Amino acid sequence: MTQVLQQVRSHLQSHFATEPASASVTFLGAEPIEVLRFRSAAAGLVHYVSLGCSRHPMVDPTALLADQVQGPRAEVVLSLRDPQPARPVKGLARSLAVLAATPVVDGVVLVADALIDLGSPLWVQAPFTAVLLGRSDIADLPLQPPRDPVQFLSATPITATEAAWVRLKGAEAMRQAWQDDGVDVRDPNRRAAQPR
Repeated sequence: MTQVLQQVRSHLQSHFATEPASASVTFLGAEPIEVLRFRSAAAGLVHYVSLGCSRHPMVDPTALLADQVQGPRAEVVLSLRDPQPARPVKGLARSLAVLAATPVVDGVVLVADALIDLGSPLWVQAPFTAVLLGRSDIADLPLQPPRDPVQFLSATPITATEAAWVRLKGAEAMRQAWQDDGVDVRDPNRRAAQPR
């Protein structure tokens, strides 16, 4: 594990004040991505956090030269209400790892308000096939200069209909629609919003 990833892991353990469970996912031609799972019993939430996306800075695929030191770094956080044992979220770790690998595999720079469509359910039998990224409540992790800090981006699961709405109206309009409809976006069994 690189020094950056060790710092990220320690930062996350300090934020959640607990030790995580973890799973490692490996893709052909790419370095492994770990997915850490932190349970917050008091809040009734489970937080899934990628560990590996921040290993290297993300680079614009149109750039002539890739800077190996400077550039934005991020990890992805997906928080859900603790699912009932009868309805586990099988396959979510792999989907989150795919999302975290997109900067290396597809040259995507992960930023707040980005819509990332994975094209398949985020977990078994989930109606959600995409995520809307935003800023999480985890503080940025400063790294030794000239490296950029690591940002922690929240990933909100969304349906294909909601993804189409984001493309049409934008991320903020989708968030407003959820608020207007009283949608709990952390509920793994939630209904889709019906934006107008």
